[in-house]
Amino acid sequence: MKKLLILLSLSLAVVACDSVNDGYVIEGSIEGENTEGTELTLRKYGENNQLITVDSAEVKEGTFMFKGGPAESPELHYIFFGRGQENIPVIVENGEIEVSAQRDSLSYARIGGTLQNELFYDFLKGSRVLSRKASSMNQDMRVAQGNRDTVTMNSLREEYFELMDEAKGYELDYVKDNPNAIVSALIIYRILSTKAKTNAEVQELYDSLTPEIKASNAGLKIKESLEKEANTSIGAKAPNFSAPSPEGEELALNDVLGKVTIVDFWAAWCKPCRAENPNIVNVYNTYKDKGLSILGVSLDRNAEDWKKAIEADGLDWHHVSNVQFFDEIAKLYNVDAIPASFILDENGVIVAKNLRGPALGQKIGELLQ
Repeated sequence: MKKLLILLSLSLAVVACDSVNDGYVIEGSIEGENTEGTELTLRKYGENNQLITVDSAEVKEGTFMFKGGPAESPELHYIFFGRGQENIPVIVENGEIEVSAQRDSLSYARIGGTLQNELFYDFLKGSRVLSRKASSMNQDMRVAQGNRDTVTMNSLREEYFELMDEAKGYELDYVKDNPNAIVSALIIYRILSTKAKTNAEVQELYDSLTPEIKASNAGLKIKESLEKEANTSIGAKAPNFSAPSPEGEELALNDVLGKVTIVDFWAAWCKPCRAENPNIVNVYNTYKDKGLSILGVSLDRNAEDWKKAIEADGLDWHHVSNVQFFDEIAKLYNVDAIPASFILDENGVIVAKNLRGPALGQKIGELLQ
C-alpha cells in the first residue's frame, strides 16, 4: 500500500475555501516518551522534487505549533520529527489545523480542523485498513516461506491480488464520492501516470471534479498531461523541437526526418537504456540504408557522460541534449521515465511508441518494406 502514500508526495494546491487573509495555524499534540524538546520541521516538496524546510518548532509540554501565511492555496506539507524520516503529512491551508499523534505511531496521527485535512484523513483511514491487511498478509507469507508451505503461499498470492483490486476500487470510489478533495485529483494523476486506465477514462474522472479542484496544481497537472498525451498519441503529428548536438550545433527533429524516424529518449545513467542500445544499434545498421533515421534525446545532466556513452555504445546517429535532465523536450512528449521512444512515419506522424527488443525491429521492418 505504499503507492497510496507515495502519490501524496506530489506538491499540490487548490483555491482556498477559507479566507486568504487569516493565514494558517497548525496546533499539534503528541504523547509518548522522549518527546519533550524534540525539534520539528515543516517541509514540502519544491520544484525539483526536493524537500525544503518551511518552518521549525519544538515540542513543549506535549504540544507544538506552526503559524504562517496567508497561504495562497492549500499545499501538502510534512511535519518531520527530529533528524529521522518519520513524519506526519498535513495539508497547509488557511484556518486552524489540528494534529494529534502518538510518538511511536506517527503514521496513525489524526489530522483535521479544515476541509482538505478532514477529507485527507478520511482517505487515510481507509488506506490504513488496507495497509493493515497487507502487513498481515506479508507476515503470513514470511511464515509460509519459512515453512516451505507452497499451498499457503499460493493462496496468499491470490489474496494479495484480490487486495490490490480492492485498493484500486477503494481509490476509484473515493474519487467518485469526493470530487471536492485534492486527494481525488492526486489519485487521478497517478492513474494517468501509470497508464492504469485509458485517457478517455481518466478524462471522465477529471471532468467529475469540482472547479476548485480542477484549478489546483494537481488538477492542472492532469489537464496538462491529458493534452500532452493527445499531442503525442499514435496518429498525432510529433511536436517539433530543437536542441544542441554533441558538437554544439542546434539540430531540429524536422531536419532529420527519414522514411521512418525513431525519437529515442535515453541517458548515460539509465541502465535499461544502455541495455537496450545494442538492439537499437542492430536495428539501425539493418535499416539505415532503407530510410531509417534516429534522433537520440539525452536526459543527461553531464555533457561528458553523454558524449562518452554515445561513443562507448556505438550510437552512430543524430543526437541532441539540453543536458538538463527531464527538460522541456521530455515535458513536451510527456516523458517522465526512460527509456521512451516514438516511431514516426515520413510525415512525422507517430505510428508506434515504446517498442523495445524484437518488437522494435519487427515494426521498423514492416514500415520499410
